Amino acid sequence: MLVSDTVYSRSTFQAKAGVSVTSLLMQPNNCSHLLVLGHGAGAPLDHVHMNSICDALAAVGIATFRFNFPYMEKGGGRTDNLPTCLETIDNAITQGRKVLAEISGSQTVIVKPSPTLLLGGHSFGGRMTSHYAAIHTDSVAGLVYFSFPLHPSKKPDTKRAMHLPDIRVPQLYLSGTRDSLAELNLLEPIIDKLKDAELATLDTADHSFKILKRTRVSQESVYDEAARTLIAWISRHAL
Repeated sequence: MLVSDTVYSRSTFQAKAGVSVTSLLMQPNNCSHLLVLGHGAGAPLDHVHMNSICDALAAVGIATFRFNFPYMEKGGGRTDNLPTCLETIDNAITQGRKVLAEISGSQTVIVKPSPTLLLGGHSFGGRMTSHYAAIHTDSVAGLVYFSFPLHPSKKPDTKRAMHLPDIRVPQLYLSGTRDSLAELNLLEPIIDKLKDAELATLDTADHSFKILKRTRVSQESVYDEAARTLIAWISRHAL
């Protein structure tokens, strides 16, 4: 779905030495924030789930800069190691700012002065950005996770959360009540102990935001609900 008054810009950038990856900037008119967004482990930047997330965010004035990790650029398979992911994210932030400035300078859309930079991702992409933020503590204004993968499916554990207390910026966790990779009885107490972290549960949504139509109370799209929740979080933290 194309969102009215939005500029789409596909480009490439160097993820690491000798390796280029695809990226996509989606910039709505009068955007206030730019979210650098990593994909999940099994699907690329333009998967239907990523498209739906970015469409909903564009509708509320948030620009997104999506990118492939190197392994996905090659067609998928085994995910990249942590150092490669961290380098890719670092270069994605730099490229996102550059492309946003170039398009803003062309006056194809109206941009508020210095859009606030946010970082996040779906599943694997979100977990990698959390590792990045735990090291680069002042690189972005806040973190947004669409289905943070606390543990593998049917293997409940909390080891993947050990680095989260090192993060020093506000965090928003958008997690479905049926997410089998983040059991709420494990995720909730972890987030409760973190500084400036919030959990927003999405009723009947699973890890990929698929819902149970018969039992979901709200008639609102789960993607619109996530975008609305994100805007409210931004407002509360004055980001």
